[in-house]
Amino acid sequence: MTTSSPAGSRPDAHGVGQPGFVARNGLYAPEQSAAAQEVASRIRELDLRTVRLVVVDQHGVPRGKALSPEVAIAAMSNGLDFSGAIYSLDTGNQVFVPAFAAGGGFGIDEFTGFPDIVLVPDASTFRVLPWADRTGWMLCDTYFSNGHPLPLDGRGLMRRMLTELGDAGFDYLAGIEVEYYIVKVDSEHIIPADAGFTPPPPPVSVFERGYQYLSEVRLDSVATTLEAVRDGLAAVGLPPRSMEDEWGPGQMEFSFSPIGGLAAADAVVLFRSAVKQICQRRGLLATFMCHPGLPNFFPSGWHLHESLISRQDGSNAFACADDYLSATGRQFVAGLLDHSLAMGVFATPTVNGYKRFRPYSFAPDRVCWALENRGALVRVQGAPGDANSHVEMRMGEPAANPYLYMAANIAAGLDGMRRALDPPPPVEADPYATENVPLPASLAEAIGALDGDEFYRKAFGDTLVDYLLQMKRSEVGRYEAAVAENPPPEGQNISDWEMQEYFEFF
Repeated sequence: MTTSSPAGSRPDAHGVGQPGFVARNGLYAPEQSAAAQEVASRIRELDLRTVRLVVVDQHGVPRGKALSPEVAIAAMSNGLDFSGAIYSLDTGNQVFVPAFAAGGGFGIDEFTGFPDIVLVPDASTFRVLPWADRTGWMLCDTYFSNGHPLPLDGRGLMRRMLTELGDAGFDYLAGIEVEYYIVKVDSEHIIPADAGFTPPPPPVSVFERGYQYLSEVRLDSVATTLEAVRDGLAAVGLPPRSMEDEWGPGQMEFSFSPIGGLAAADAVVLFRSAVKQICQRRGLLATFMCHPGLPNFFPSGWHLHESLISRQDGSNAFACADDYLSATGRQFVAGLLDHSLAMGVFATPTVNGYKRFRPYSFAPDRVCWALENRGALVRVQGAPGDANSHVEMRMGEPAANPYLYMAANIAAGLDGMRRALDPPPPVEADPYATENVPLPASLAEAIGALDGDEFYRKAFGDTLVDYLLQMKRSEVGRYEAAVAENPPPEGQNISDWEMQEYFEFF
């Protein structure tokens, strides 16, 4: 990028970042510089009054600042100073490391003293938010003030995994399918959105209504909210492929057409944030917590559909003329299975998420794969000659950090391809009746599996893995202490601590 700002004025005129930070550190390729110039023009032409610059934290939660248009434009040259303290926060928004310890408490020198980091906007992610008044939105990449990339940044990690995959001759394609809840919160109750806006009179509980899976009438009962969500998503370039009502009251499932590369994870961030914002403007709360502890509420999952595109000819590398999955696809599956135990912290990062892995729950509980079987960990969807054949990883919870979840899948599948692994025979009947290795039954077990795993340490680096382990051990410790002091009533699986920790946060 040139030393002039995208605004065509002095880049230091607004006192943001470091003058020339992006150019000095070579952070924009020529096409990114061109995109920044175009976005600067659009911000002015649209007469925007605010631009939100957003960074996705270690939990997959967007954090950001709302800037004036000229300051946002200047940030594309100078970067934006942003508190690095967010990386010291757990899911309860409390500092989980010793305050002001050397290396930030997790051994990274640049983090000593809660310093600022520098956000650099990615102009390719620019959107105008239709639900907010004259407001733009951009995702950012993260750097230290010396220009070095942040080793804790999931977006940067996924970009590295995509580069390795590209070096092997493939591009990544993901289909997003996420379940979540929409509820109404009033002073006394949390009310499923499809129960209407007026609580029934006592003594009838608002939660006593049964579920109706894929009911058109039940779906129509929340149509005004879903239509607002649909239109908002379409306006930011994410039209839902399908919207469905799921098992629980107020439980929804949205799916999207396949999206390539880093944009797939970016889409999940924008989707979750958009849904929550649109709902809260209607007096509702959307939660991506896996299993809210409310009557008749069922766990929600995030099913990640995946395939690879050959860079040689643009074809689906998982498709096969005479089988339901190609040799490359089978190797990818073998890699997923081989690394699935250590993948738990990336795919299911909360205490609450492990309460989903139960027999006969339509969620996996052990390491196996199958053709068109919803009880398996990895489900293959396809047929001989089907150009859309792909695999579905069913381990994720809706609250997972999309960059870490997808990066973990890419790394595992690529390892299976590099080693030409062959998966075990697929399950042909009941996956819950097999003797395959069980998935971790708790976050504590998943932490142990990752801690002893050399593969992800090599693929992701010790710094990131040790950081996540430290944070998640603290989370488990707080959970165990809270449950010891205030155990759930007999027959109740979800603790008050989980609701306080995750329900609004995610």
